[in-house]
Amino acid sequence: MIKRELLEILACPKCKKKVELDEAGRYLICHDCKLKYPINEQDIPIMLIDRAETLES
Repeated sequence: MIKRELLEILACPKCKKKVELDEAGRYLICHDCKLKYPINEQDIPIMLIDRAETLES
């Protein structure tokens, strides 16, 4: 699980706004851009726009 301190400083690379952890702890979500960024097996977020997935409505 991502540490709270890290989560507080992470921002969406596209819009620079805060991201939040999804319920399962597998993605960081940017509601403004409607994108989710994956978190790998070592709990490292992959904060690359080209690796982001679109949020389902």
